[in-house]
Amino acid sequence: MKSTIAPSASFSNQAPRRSTPFAALLVANSIATVAATAQTTATTPSAADDDVVELEQQTVEGERVRQLASPKFNAPLLDTPQTVTVISQRIMEEQAASSLRDILRNSPGITFQAGEGGTPAGDQMTIRGFSARTDMFVDGVRDLGGYARDSFNLEQVEVAKGPTSATAGRGSTGGSVNLVSKSPHGLERQTASVAVGTDSYKRATLDINQPLNEDQAARVNLMWHDAGVPGRDVVENTSWGVAPSFALGLSKPTKVTFAYQHLEQDNVPDYGMPRQTYSYDPVVPFSNWYGLKARDFEKIEQDLATVTVEHQGDGFSLRNLTRYGRTYRDSVTTSPRLLSGTTDTIRRNDWKSRDQTDEVFSNQTHLAADLKTGDINHALSAGVEYSRENEINYTRVEDPATVFPETDVYNPNPDDPYNGNITRNGAYNEGSGETISLYAFDNVFAGQQWQVFAGARYDHFTADYDTVDDTGAKTSYGRTDAEISGRLGFIYKPTTNSSFYVGYANAFNPSAEGLSLASRRTDLSDVDPEQTDSYELGVKWDTMESRLSLGASLFRTVKTNARTPGIDPNDPPIVLDGEESVSGVELSAAGRITRGWDVFAGFAYMDSEVEASNTAGLEGVELGLTPRKTFNFWSTYALPGGITIGGGTQYMDSVPRNTAEAAETIPSYWLFNAMASYAFNEQLTLRLNATNLADETYIDRVGGGHHIPGQGRQFILSAYYTF
Repeated sequence: MKSTIAPSASFSNQAPRRSTPFAALLVANSIATVAATAQTTATTPSAADDDVVELEQQTVEGERVRQLASPKFNAPLLDTPQTVTVISQRIMEEQAASSLRDILRNSPGITFQAGEGGTPAGDQMTIRGFSARTDMFVDGVRDLGGYARDSFNLEQVEVAKGPTSATAGRGSTGGSVNLVSKSPHGLERQTASVAVGTDSYKRATLDINQPLNEDQAARVNLMWHDAGVPGRDVVENTSWGVAPSFALGLSKPTKVTFAYQHLEQDNVPDYGMPRQTYSYDPVVPFSNWYGLKARDFEKIEQDLATVTVEHQGDGFSLRNLTRYGRTYRDSVTTSPRLLSGTTDTIRRNDWKSRDQTDEVFSNQTHLAADLKTGDINHALSAGVEYSRENEINYTRVEDPATVFPETDVYNPNPDDPYNGNITRNGAYNEGSGETISLYAFDNVFAGQQWQVFAGARYDHFTADYDTVDDTGAKTSYGRTDAEISGRLGFIYKPTTNSSFYVGYANAFNPSAEGLSLASRRTDLSDVDPEQTDSYELGVKWDTMESRLSLGASLFRTVKTNARTPGIDPNDPPIVLDGEESVSGVELSAAGRITRGWDVFAGFAYMDSEVEASNTAGLEGVELGLTPRKTFNFWSTYALPGGITIGGGTQYMDSVPRNTAEAAETIPSYWLFNAMASYAFNEQLTLRLNATNLADETYIDRVGGGHHIPGQGRQFILSAYYTF
């Protein structure tokens, strides 16, 4: 298949803490019609370069990605009966987006959550109203670790909307996120970037792709990052990463790629503010940090080692991927909680510890083949997957016990002394899961206008969970689930560059989805998986000589047997008598309107409801963290003389904090961003980014008893050098 190489392989870089703002404000281009789609995507060559270069899995022409990196999506995006958003490296770079949260703001219908006692901090989100904490993948392999993912080794990010158990396995109720890593290719390219900005922002990246001969190439990506957080006192993020890879057989039928990624983070963590503070009058400063410098810390170590073997035969291809991954999180974070009976005093004796290791071993074999039966063409794909996941979290206690200094909610003192010592006490929780999966899909082409997509996946998922107390006493839980997930879609193509489709898919959520079988002392080992059905009707259209992709979709997702408390005398604590639904519309536009004008936009409207529940008062309420309206827009325009300007906005509607307390809502907000770049020559480009131009005060992530404010205004100046 055809694909272009992104013109740069480095990522955004940002800027000195509270230094003087750079004098430049730009204006965002406006776009009238976003009549748009199931298929938002954008990778971008430069405005003056529309060449197409042979690579593998994708085709990029102008501004559009035509096909996903995952081999399970065996049709172009135009002919995929599902909403999919692809966010390219170019978009990340233009927006100075170095974290996954910032990247995913380019996909509507996603909201973010904060860590809590039961789940680690890091990337947590809902997609179309349903939790996607365990639905993140790196090159198609599940990534359970609790940490903030970085963009330095990413080619693109793919967001598949709607239940995707047929392709992703367990979970994926509202969708899944796949991070596509950079890999070696046959074009020599070296790019370095350095960035500085306000709030002590400093970042540097290096991306070197070097062909060794016509069959071999090596690539290495390096990153160093050190920055504060605009609008937040004390919080700091420091990280570095290295990702070497090597490929041989680039011009031969069989290609082998070896890849490794190591990431380390050393952060001052942020649990934000007590939940009550966003409604205080006078307002509590959103810059307040309520932890203790002498106690709070967050250290992350991640290693991913991957071997991929790909063979192209006559009318078929075979691919095998083997991955070992390990993520270690060592953190202690203060949970900001009001002292009982007060509204102005924070107690600091509620701290959250994570001494947690997540490991995964996965082997995936995928076969794709084209065949013809009479006048019918088939694009077949099938595969088998095996994975072994393990998670262990050690309990820690304070020894000796310490009297925690209380602090003022309006004027906290993070420098208060702390003389405690937090150590393991011998207790731990350990969960493991073993999955064996088989799947098969068939894309049937009946002439030039009709296509049928059908597929199914079988998952055999065995989970074991042990809780061990500080005396060594062990309680063990276990469960096995065998589930079949399916997808079915019908596509009508009135023209070669347009399609109408209707699709169905389902998903299952086992009780051990996150490798735990006990929740708040409730045994979940006898609870069957929840089931979800989703229906989608949509249209996709590649217009303006296929430079611009538009589309629209209507969807309805129903969790038909949601967990809810048992109420009858003989009921277990948890029964599957609930029902939850999310219905809505999603629009998107991605591509090039004119030779110099690019756009990437999306809008989602979601109507959510608890349709049945055994909890009094819940029926008829909206699902938590499910906003009715979300909107994202980004546009750039290339002016003469090497100047490019651009900007955009993101809108999040007001949203219930959680389903149980739907009357308590998080306020809506608008964010406005801008950029300007100047290409001195083909090698050197300077870019200035301004994020949250209006310095909007808003809540970005929500936890059970706290929320984390969003970043304030920031200016970032980046230099990109290609050599």
